[in-house]
Amino acid sequence: MDTQFWDDLYRSRDQLFSGAPNGVLVTEVTDLPPGQALDVGCGEGADAVWLARRGWQVTAVDISRAALERAVVAGTDVEGRVAWTRADLTGTPPPAAAFDLVSVHYFPLAHQPDHTALRGLLDAVAPGGTLLFASHALADLSPDPEQGFDPGDYYQPDEIARLLDDDWTVLINETRPRTAPAPAGTHHTQDTVLRARRLR
Repeated sequence: MDTQFWDDLYRSRDQLFSGAPNGVLVTEVTDLPPGQALDVGCGEGADAVWLARRGWQVTAVDISRAALERAVVAGTDVEGRVAWTRADLTGTPPPAAAFDLVSVHYFPLAHQPDHTALRGLLDAVAPGGTLLFASHALADLSPDPEQGFDPGDYYQPDEIARLLDDDWTVLINETRPRTAPAPAGTHHTQDTVLRARRLR
């Protein structure tokens, strides 16, 4: 799933996602004071725009230029509060200890033996900051050999929770029903959610 894959996917439809922020984000972040946020795999920008409208300064990152072009249009009312950034965070880590919130929703983060990309995302959370990682429940995911997709190849929130050390406290690590209808053509009924706070 490289840059070309994602650009082709976005260009295959006028709009890939609903335009509404992810339900997990709304549920878990409403009680947090605004600060610096990193939106990982921002897509068409709904989460970043929602955060910016609530006072957050957002760095919204995606590998797809096509997605970011749409996000810029969606976020015209929050210009100056969102930095739309094309980058591959699996190869280039974000700045360390720079964000009060690192938000990762349905981002296909592949397993690595040394967890380099994951460590980069964890390191980006500032002391006192929050990691919010949401994924489709494994029970709702099926391998797709034609696309080379095996859900077991990607990090799940519970795996990440087990990798966190004493610098973290896990606030939520659970599977819950989705609050919004599943995307067209899918059967996702549950989300797995990790919310953790960095202590130091």
